Formats: sequence, C-alpha cells, structure tokens
Amino acid sequence: MSEFNNRIAAQREILLGVNSRNWKEDLFGLSSGAIDRWVVANKLGDESCLVNLIRQAAEKLFFLSNKSQEQVTEDYRHMSGEVSLLTDQITKAVNDFH
Repeated sequence: MSEFNNRIAAQREILLGVNSRNWKEDLFGLSSGAIDRWVVANKLGDESCLVNLIRQAAEKLFFLSNKSQEQVTEDYRHMSGEVSLLTDQITKAVNDFH
C-alpha cells in the first residue's frame, strides 16, 4: 500500500506543480491522452523541455504501477528516485517557462 500511496503522491505533486502556472487549461492527469490534450490546449510544442519531462515522469510512474504487486526491488527503488528527480525538474521547468 505504501508504494501505491507514494505513486499517487508523486502524481499529485507533479500535477500541482504543473498547474501552479496559469495555463489556458490545466493538466488533468498523466495519461498520454491527458498530456496530449494539455499540450494542444496550451499550444505547447511536443519538443518542449517541460512536455518531455512530464512524459518521462508519466512513463516511469506507469512502470512503477505495473511493478506494485511485485516485491520492491532495487530497480523499483531506482525508478522511484528518478521520478523524484523528474518532479523537481518539472517544477523548475514550470517556473522557468516563458
């Protein structure tokens, strides 16, 4: 259960960080469809550093969700650390976004 709560907390932190900026439309989730919709609604390029970071974090969180039923492995811990670093990078990218 702790891994599930950590993933949900990480997703929430990413969404809150992204949505702390006044966008035309908020990012409502980390599915590829939600990200695609947010990119189009806010007229962002897919090559944007911020978009790339969000997609990377979403992929890693998806990986972690598929591993949640397995014993926590070193790979899982490593991936969790990568999500934490990406979350920090996303927050910085949002603050630096022009």
